[in-house]
Order: sequence, then structure tokens, then C-alpha cells
Amino acid sequence: MELPYECAGMSLRTEIERRRTFAIISHPDAGKTTLTEKFLLYGGAVQLAGAVRGNKNQRAAASDWMELEKKRGISVSSTVLQFEYNGYAVNLLDTPGHKDFSEDTYRVLTAVDAALMVIDAGKGIESQTRKLFEVCRKRGIPIFTFVNKCDRPSREPLEILDEVESVLEIKAYPMNWPIGNGALFKGVYARQENQVHLFEKVPGGSFRAPVTIKGFNDPVVRDTVDASIIDPLVEELDMLNGVGEAFNHDEVLKGELTPVFFGSAVNNFGVQLLLDKFLELSAQPSGRFSGEKLVEPDHSDFSGFIFKIQANMDPRHRDRIAFLRVCSGKFVRDMWVTHAKTGKKHRLSSSHKLFAQERQTVDEAWAGDIIGLVGHSEFCIGDTLTEAKDIVFDEMPRFPPECFAFLHNPNKGNDKRFRAGLSQLLLEGVVQALYLRNSPTPIPLLAAVGPLQFDVFKHRLEAEYGAESRMESTAWTTVRWLDWNGATPDYASLILPGGVSLAQDSHDDTVVLFPNEWLIRFFEEKNEHVRLTKMPSN
Repeated sequence: MELPYECAGMSLRTEIERRRTFAIISHPDAGKTTLTEKFLLYGGAVQLAGAVRGNKNQRAAASDWMELEKKRGISVSSTVLQFEYNGYAVNLLDTPGHKDFSEDTYRVLTAVDAALMVIDAGKGIESQTRKLFEVCRKRGIPIFTFVNKCDRPSREPLEILDEVESVLEIKAYPMNWPIGNGALFKGVYARQENQVHLFEKVPGGSFRAPVTIKGFNDPVVRDTVDASIIDPLVEELDMLNGVGEAFNHDEVLKGELTPVFFGSAVNNFGVQLLLDKFLELSAQPSGRFSGEKLVEPDHSDFSGFIFKIQANMDPRHRDRIAFLRVCSGKFVRDMWVTHAKTGKKHRLSSSHKLFAQERQTVDEAWAGDIIGLVGHSEFCIGDTLTEAKDIVFDEMPRFPPECFAFLHNPNKGNDKRFRAGLSQLLLEGVVQALYLRNSPTPIPLLAAVGPLQFDVFKHRLEAEYGAESRMESTAWTTVRWLDWNGATPDYASLILPGGVSLAQDSHDDTVVLFPNEWLIRFFEEKNEHVRLTKMPSN
């Protein structure tokens, strides 16, 4: 029996309003994945928090599910983790911190409604943090800040706060303030609640940290915290109250003010305070542009876009999964949708809720949710799926590769596995393959944003597909797409300087490979009848 329109609409709005979809971003080693694990612990998604780097008896981080991630202790791929907490439906996306994986991170940031920026209290704002912050700023999404590792020797909190405001050019409001520093870090003072949270360490940070919550003048606080810490703390709080920024929720939602939290993720200090406040203050799903039209989350028609493809998440089936952000309406399993790029209809019958590598069938999803669609080899990153034919979401950001290496197959007896693995991994869109024009042997030339991508590609070929490979580095550092300005291609007319080569991409578009910027200018001077572009024009 169908619900009346008013009831159905109220249900849709209620479900949308309780969605929180966000990414955690940081420079490598700031504690991003550790914080992700602790959110899962406090959110009840895991009973024992895993370790990014730990001994053989510790559970690995849930968000780092690849074997390579477990071995190296780094994130090399973004991961979706979904759980229910305090009435909120949480879609948490853990992203790689290393710059070589930034394209994956940038794509993830198109699918979220807010970002949580993790800063190392001892190092402050680092280069990758600044780059990712700028991507968030351009999208105008709320940005929250967690100053991590306060239990280690740290910079002064006022100094960190000033750096956030001056370097990132954003207002900052400390939601809490650290009590002590390094080995003397005792807890935090929650400013709006006027409460002191004193924490106790737990072995390995695997369990929730016991916390004592008292008023600032409570004798327990005075007995636990030395006067040498209390006195300067009072002075700093007086200064913040007198000349610091005022809290303004509207400015938070506009991305103009960042709420700042202090703590220690590894020891669970301040994690629940952060999680509770973040979910309370963060943005619910917002509208997305289809051309000049704003598609609101409660639009009656379902729509969404694919922002990531992951191959071989289930090695038993060699399948691929497309990560889709639901932008409007309600998703129902087995529904028919239009693939905007081709105009073809598709039935979405294999849909899943995601928790890193684990998945379970999902029958319903609402705007803000991330769902995984298994199969559908025709779906690509950036594609729109919709019930309304006039909805096509803006294209995904793309980045020109800067590193190039030939991929050789040293074992011809494994050619079938090699080609299958190559084909599957290229579908993810993180690494692309080029082929030199007029080459007697079609050896794939891998192109990526950073060289670490090649290590991951080679490792996954062998570990997931049983195919050996050998990388051969090249001197090329830049690629440009060749535009003939509407004329018939005439390759004989091109003047190619030494070290410059022509190749074809996966769409048979011609690219030019250069070893340096000077040769790009030389090529343009000698070939004025063509145009070079950083990305394909189609």
C-alpha cells in the first residue's frame, strides 16, 4: 500500500536530514586513518579499534583493506564506511593522504557534504593539507578541524589557531581547548558547555577511553591538573573569549568558519566530543547542479553520479564496484534508471551498502547515501544515473598525468592473466594506458599523477591477478592532447623535436609526450596549425 504524498514526502525529508556524508583529509601521517578507526569504535561499527601500524596481534585498520595498505601502513585508495550513530546515518569516506593519490581524493571530495581536516599538533598546516583544503573551499563545503596528537610534544594551541586562520584564510573557533601538552596532556575544556573532560589512557587505544566530566572549578579538576597547567589555561581562555572569533553556525555551513577540536586519536582523547559535535553541526545533503539547474535532495526523481570505481574488491568473483553518490530522491533496488551518457535504461539489481571491503545488499537509499553497484562495465567515473532525463551532473575533475612508465609482461605464459588484470585496473580511472603510435609492439605506457601509483598497480597485478610485470621508467614528464582545430589529421605535417613522441589514449585521441616544458613551447612554435590542451577536448 502506497503512503499518501504528504507522508511519503515527510519520510523522504526525514531520511535526508539525518544523512551525514563527509571525508577525512590530511597530510600523510597526521592521523587520518587512526581517527577514522576511532569514529568506527565510538560509532559502534567495530568493537575493537584497529591499528594503522601495529604488531601482529593487533587488528588492522578497517578502512585499509588492501593487503598493500596493511603491509605499508598507508592508505592508497579511498574507502567508504557506513554506520548508524545517535540517529544519524553516517557515510564516512577515508581518503589517501599521499599526493600521488590526490586524484582519487579530489574525486571523493565531489561526493561529500563536509570535510574533516586533521592536523598534526606538532607540525601544523602541511603542504597536502593546504591543497586539499583549497579543493574543499572551491566547493564551498563546511570544513571542521581536528588538531591531533596533543599527547605528543606540540606547538602552542594559540600558534596553531593563528596558523589555521592566516595560512588557510578562514575564521577559526575552538570548540574545545587542550589541557596540558605532550606527556602532560590531561584532556580538553569544552567551551560552549563549560565542562572539563579528563581522559584516561587505555591499552593500545583499542577501547573507549574512560572520561571524567566536571565543571571547571570542581575540586577533582584542581586535584588532577597541576596549577602550572591551569593558570595559563585560564589566561588563554580569557583571551579567546575576549578577542577570538564568535561562533556562527551559518558561517560554518558556508565554509567561512572552521570549528576546531583538540585531542589524541590514538588514545581516544576527545574523539567522542568531536564525533558528536561534528554530526550535530555538519551539513545535511545539499543540492547539486545539472547545468544551471539546481537539483535539490528532495527532488521526486532519483539521481546520482559515479565518483569512483574499484576493481577486484571481491577476489573470488573478480568483480568491479561503482561507487554512486545519491543526489536526489530515493533509491530502490531493482529500479530502472537512465544512463545519461548513453541514454540507455539499466536495472540496478546488485546494490550494496559498504563497509571498506565488506558489503551487504541494500534495498533502499536516500540523497546523501553512498551505494555500491556491482557489474555494469559500461558505467564510468563521472556518469549520471537518473529517473529524470533532463538531469546530468557536472563532469568530474580530471588531472593530467605527470609520470609515465612502460608496463612489460615478463612471462608470456601468463598473458591472459596479465591482460585481464590490466584491463580491470585501468577501469578504475586512476592510472591510464597510452600506446605509442607506429610502435611495432603495443606495450602499454602507464600514465599517472604520481609514481607511487605504479608501485600499487604492479603489486595489485601480482597479488590480485597472479600476473608478474616489470616497470620501465621513461624521461617524459608531461602529456598534452593534440587538437587539429577541425582539420583532417596530418601527422606527416608535424615537426617533432628529439625526445617528443606521439601516442594514443584509450579513446584513440592523439597525445604528445614531452620530457620538459621548454619542448612544449618549441613544439607549439613549430606547429602553429595545431593546438595542445592539458586534457582531451571531448
